[in-house]
Amino acid sequence: MANIKCKIKKGDTVKIIAGDDKGKVSKVLKVMPKESQVIVEGCKVAKKAVKPSEQNPNGGFISKEMPIHISNVAKVEGE
Repeated sequence: MANIKCKIKKGDTVKIIAGDDKGKVSKVLKVMPKESQVIVEGCKVAKKAVKPSEQNPNGGFISKEMPIHISNVAKVEGE
């Protein structure tokens, strides 16, 4: 993939313009410019199975935000 210039930074407020979470406005948690993806707080949440470990002795399921393509978000101006 081409390494494009990213106008969205960590901590910016963005609006989801495509997909299941269309219309939601939230904060960017992580930007991955090489993959052209961002992780947005509370959007595209998936349940993941977790094996038992020190932090989670029982294992089970956790909800985790998945990456969204950068073309599917728009920066909200004035915030």
